[in-house]
Amino acid sequence: MTDFDILMLSYDEPRADLLHMRLQRIMGSKVKRLHGVHGMRRAYRMAAEIVDTEQFLLADGDFVIATEFRLDDVTPLAEDVSMRVWRARNPLNGLVYGYGGLKLMRRSALRQLGEAVDVLAALPGRTEFHVRVAGTTRINQSPYHAWKAGFRECAMLARGSEYGMDDGEAAQRIAAWTGDCEGEFARYAIAGAKEGVAFAGEAARTPQMFDKLNDPSWLFARFTAVHAEQAVAG
Repeated sequence: MTDFDILMLSYDEPRADLLHMRLQRIMGSKVKRLHGVHGMRRAYRMAAEIVDTEQFLLADGDFVIATEFRLDDVTPLAEDVSMRVWRARNPLNGLVYGYGGLKLMRRSALRQLGEAVDVLAALPGRTEFHVRVAGTTRINQSPYHAWKAGFRECAMLARGSEYGMDDGEAAQRIAAWTGDCEGEFARYAIAGAKEGVAFAGEAARTPQMFDKLNDPSWLFARFTAVHAEQAVAG
């Protein structure tokens, strides 16, 4: 086994503490934590300074690792690869792809992070997508978190994937996000997805608006302006 640091990057996810403990238990290893850093790009750059190994595993604060995942099975990245992404299952729409998945990353690549709306798409080097499902992305921890997940992902899919996904595949994923989702707070994820597509159309005329997708304060204000009363009322 190669030793990798493991880091959970969380912001305000209600179940992040529990998922951090679960990650440690299943990995059988200490998992470092970076919590509450404002701005996604800044958080990733800080992550590079917290870990002690050049290659490290990174999990989001809403990632539920599968019980059968084993750290012993993780192999180092090839020389030309900056990041490997294991797939995650979306509990609301059934999609299984890299969104919210576990990542193996190079610390040196994060230190050279460029500019992209989907922040990690700006890593130097190649991204490798693993066929294995590593867990579930528990996006629906609250009405706001479900809405935010749908809004951000569908805005980026509608804008055009920065990982080279073709338009047909992006359209299929948008259809799943905006379709008949089921589960807790599913209606907020659907609303967010539809609003994210509309936002992408609006922002196409002012491309710098897409940077708002990585601004937690802006996202929360946008949600509360439309959905706060409904969310409180249930």
